[in-house]
Amino acid sequence: MWELPVRFFHWINALCIVILCITGFIIGNPPAIMSGNEASFSYWFGIVRMTHFITAFVFLFNFAFRIYWGFVGNRYANWRNFIPLKKFQWKELIQVLQVDILMIKKKPVESIGHNTLAALIYFGLFLIFALQCLTGFGLYAQMSKSFLPHLFTWVVPLFGGDLMVRYIHHFTMWLFILFAIVHVYLVFYHDYIERRGVTSSIIGGWKFIEKDILAEQDAKVKRGEAI
Repeated sequence: MWELPVRFFHWINALCIVILCITGFIIGNPPAIMSGNEASFSYWFGIVRMTHFITAFVFLFNFAFRIYWGFVGNRYANWRNFIPLKKFQWKELIQVLQVDILMIKKKPVESIGHNTLAALIYFGLFLIFALQCLTGFGLYAQMSKSFLPHLFTWVVPLFGGDLMVRYIHHFTMWLFILFAIVHVYLVFYHDYIERRGVTSSIIGGWKFIEKDILAEQDAKVKRGEAI
């Protein structure tokens, strides 16, 4: 199900988010300024900033690769899964809401990959990735002489100035943290309930699916009722 490039993207992305959040917290509340002892923290703080900047470049290029793979990857990685443009996708989205959120129906929605609601949430997350890259490199462009950051010099004026961009960048970081908490919980929850290897699938790529469900899904794809 999950191809090797998708799995690499997932774990590189997860590692980058952890590093960026930790270093971002430190940069947002510089220990030297907060303690009044700037001399003892100057070199250490420079390493923190450099780690944040390098990781940001990795995050950006990793995200750019995922955008590309959304066009060339298998049907589970394709962008058509993430943007509900078909009638059957909206129907499934409502069904997932009725079962998982409102709990007014008992019959589960049998999705091999992401169901439509999960896919739409991931698409929203990708938009947040883009916003974080824009605001981060927009701020970095003010202090960098490199070519790539200077492509983002228009961001700060567009968003209303340096302070507003910093607020957006910091708030978006909290969206990452909240998403990660819910994401990890749901992965383990569905792994326990469905017994299909959801957790291990992002390591090995494989999930265990009943043959009748797989046959039904393939039939839907042929009829144009699934992607």
